[in-house]
Amino acid sequence: MAILIYKKIFRRSYSFEIRLLSVVLASLLCTCNLLKAQQEPMYSQYMFNMLHINPAYAGSRATDNITLLYRNQWVGLAGAPRTGTFSWDRRADDSNVGYGLEVYSDKLGIETTTGLQAFYSYHLPFENSYLSLGLSGGFLNYKVAYSEAVTNTGGDPVYQTDINSWLPTAGFGMVYVTPVWYVGLSIPALLNTKVSAKGTVTSSGFGANNHYFLTGGYDFVLDENMKLKPSVMIKAVKGSPVQYDINTMWWFKDKLGLGVSYRHADAVVGLLEVQITPKLRLGYSYDYTISDFRTYNQGTHELMLRWEIPNSKCKTCDDQKKAFSVN
Repeated sequence: MAILIYKKIFRRSYSFEIRLLSVVLASLLCTCNLLKAQQEPMYSQYMFNMLHINPAYAGSRATDNITLLYRNQWVGLAGAPRTGTFSWDRRADDSNVGYGLEVYSDKLGIETTTGLQAFYSYHLPFENSYLSLGLSGGFLNYKVAYSEAVTNTGGDPVYQTDINSWLPTAGFGMVYVTPVWYVGLSIPALLNTKVSAKGTVTSSGFGANNHYFLTGGYDFVLDENMKLKPSVMIKAVKGSPVQYDINTMWWFKDKLGLGVSYRHADAVVGLLEVQITPKLRLGYSYDYTISDFRTYNQGTHELMLRWEIPNSKCKTCDDQKKAFSVN
C-alpha cells in the first residue's frame, strides 16, 4: 500500500516540501497497517509545563496554575505539526492531594489528535523535600482525513473512509524534590492502544511501546540576583534510539530567564522566560534544526503563557515553598 501512495504523490507536481512531508506521513500510516495513536506532542519548553509528561507535578507548586502553550513546528513546510495545549492544576486546600486537567490538539497534515486528560497526585512531605506520585487518565480523539488527500485518480479505496476513533489514555509518574535538585520518572502513555487503517481500536498491552521519561535538574545560586538551572530530559522507547534534551537557564532576580537547549541530533533551542507580574509568566522558544531536515524548514516557534494564582488557603503548600522550584 505504501508503494501505491508514493506513486500517487509523485505523479503530482507538488513542491518538494509537500511531497517530502507526504512521503513521511504515508510511511507512518502504512507500517504494518497500524497507526500508533497515543503519541506524545513535543515541546521545547517542557520544563515549564512538566504536567504534560509527568502527572506527579499536579499541585506541586504553591499556586493555582493555568498554562497556554502553542507550538508552530517547521515553519515554511506545508502540513507541518501544529500543537496547542491548555492545562490547569492546583493543590487541594489543606491537603496533600493535587489535581488538574489538560486539553491539547496536535495536527500533522491530514492527521489530528485531540486529547483530554485528568491528573491526580499525592505529595509526601519530608523535612526539606517531598515525594510526589501521580496518575493521569482520559481520552483522545484520533482523526485521519483521507478525504482531504489530493490524488489524481478518483474512487481510490485507500481514501474513501476517514478515521475518527476515540481511545483511552492513562499515565503514571513520580518526582522527588529537594531544595537544590529534583529527579522524576514517568510513563505518560501506559496503554499501548492502536487504531487500524479501518478505524478499529486494539491494544497490545503494557510495555510494548511505552515512552519512558527521566527528568532531573539542579539549582545553582550564583549570587543574590542570579541563578543557574541546568536540567535534562531523557526519553526511551523500545526499538528506537534514546533521545535526550540538555538545558541550561540563567535566571536574573527570578524575573528574567535566558537559556539554551540541545535536543540530540535534532535542534538547538533558544529560550526566553519573563515573569511579567507576580501572577503572569511569558515564555518563548525558537528551535534551529541541525539535522539534514533544516534545508526544508525555517525553524520552530513556541509560545507559553502561564497565570500563577497564589493559593493562600493551602497550608500544606508551605512544603513546596521551602523546596526547589522545579519550574
